[in-house]
Amino acid sequence: MKSIDVKGTARVAGGKKAARELRKQNMVPCNIYGEKRGEDGLPVAESFACSNDELRNLIYSPHIYSVNLDIDGVARKAVMREIQFHPVKDNVLHVDFYEINETKPIIMEVPIKLNGLAEGVKAGGKLAASVRKLKVRAPYGQIPEVLNIDVTNLGLGKVIKVAELSFEGLELITPASVVVCQVRMTRAAASAAAAAKK
Repeated sequence: MKSIDVKGTARVAGGKKAARELRKQNMVPCNIYGEKRGEDGLPVAESFACSNDELRNLIYSPHIYSVNLDIDGVARKAVMREIQFHPVKDNVLHVDFYEINETKPIIMEVPIKLNGLAEGVKAGGKLAASVRKLKVRAPYGQIPEVLNIDVTNLGLGKVIKVAELSFEGLELITPASVVVCQVRMTRAAASAAAAAKK
């Protein structure tokens, strides 16, 4: 997995007003969740802020990254867990990070890549991906940059579901019933099939 460097500044979580003030300064409020637990047993959020410029290459990328966070000179290794966008303006409102270590499994969404020429495409159909990423669980060092899926034997009108996939060293978290890709019947393929039956 690729890594990316991001610098941030520690902050005291101060509610919506403080967050608005940060955004006016081109900063994004962030939290990092690590090993530290509260009295309720839940992970404790540590607040910091990053500039939009620091986060741009991480957020607006088709790739997945481990993040080398530098918060006031303290190094933390993390993955981006959740992004909140403004519902209208589409600018970034908040980012959550999850601290990682070498051995503890994490959950990440990994992009899929469809490989091969599907049988159904040869027959005139159209290959379509129903999802762009799948959720997996594994130690971060074992998580690949992409999940390669062979579609060579996928026939016309057929689908590949998560239940049919397996990747060494990875546990798939996306529900087994989710359709990953399919070869859709086109008008041309339907006409050809009809003509073949006559």
